[in-house]
Amino acid sequence: MTESIFHPKPVDELTFTDDGMFQEVLRNPEICAELVERLLHVRVNHIEYPELEKTIAPYYTTKGVRLDVYLKDTDKIIDVELQSYPQDALGKRTRYYQSMIDMDSLMKGQDYSELKDSYILFICKRDPFKDEREKHYGLPCYTFKNTCSENPAVNLNDKSLKVIYNASAYNEEKDEKVKAFLHFIHTNEPGKDDFTNRLSALVEQIKDNEKFRRDYAAMNLHDRDITRAAKQEGLRQGLSQGLAQGASRAKIEAAQNLWTNGVSQEIIAQSLGLPLAKVAEIINGKQSGVSVP
Repeated sequence: MTESIFHPKPVDELTFTDDGMFQEVLRNPEICAELVERLLHVRVNHIEYPELEKTIAPYYTTKGVRLDVYLKDTDKIIDVELQSYPQDALGKRTRYYQSMIDMDSLMKGQDYSELKDSYILFICKRDPFKDEREKHYGLPCYTFKNTCSENPAVNLNDKSLKVIYNASAYNEEKDEKVKAFLHFIHTNEPGKDDFTNRLSALVEQIKDNEKFRRDYAAMNLHDRDITRAAKQEGLRQGLSQGLAQGASRAKIEAAQNLWTNGVSQEIIAQSLGLPLAKVAEIINGKQSGVSVP
């Protein structure tokens, strides 16, 4: 996270898609189950919110990645993520989350043959996929599972599924309930749908919760500390790079001045500690940047 994109909202301006609010709303098991059933078209019997195994949690938190909503059902594990702005390497991010979920299950004593069905569900406000011409594909939903390239009928049957919704294409969605939800994500307008109206009402209710307000303030303070530390480190690195570039530019100017005053290339190279070939490049006008070693 960088300071240029870290602009936390006041609590009273939060919407369902904001970090902190989304997670808090889905801490309601009934709401969470209904959302999962609507978007994944699977039956949810009950909801658990497990914590990551303590022995592996530090390895994932140090990567700056945290699961938005991690939940378990009787026969499945589901990770629900909301992406409000485009992020790089979405595919590898889903792979990373998948590994986190599987490792958590194995560390808790499961054999790999006992791994539950897993679902990685991303809800994106914008289309995350483009073709080679940088044109968005425009689908409201992208579903990925492992199949055989030589024969798509052959399924690896690894019991994992990745579903990524693009809320900006809500008008293209055929399922009316999914369409209503994506419309809500894209516009923050609940419309006439009962579920999205309940989500909207719950957001307003949570804003008045004093514990949430304290927790949200604490979360923003933590993120500000991370941002401040990152900025300071960036300044230190920038200063170091600037000094190196300045020294390199000074060598280029010195070599040019010495040559103008009749000093040979060999003496210039020895005096400035530069390779003879680099001195030749400078003198011939091919080296005007700051990449002199």
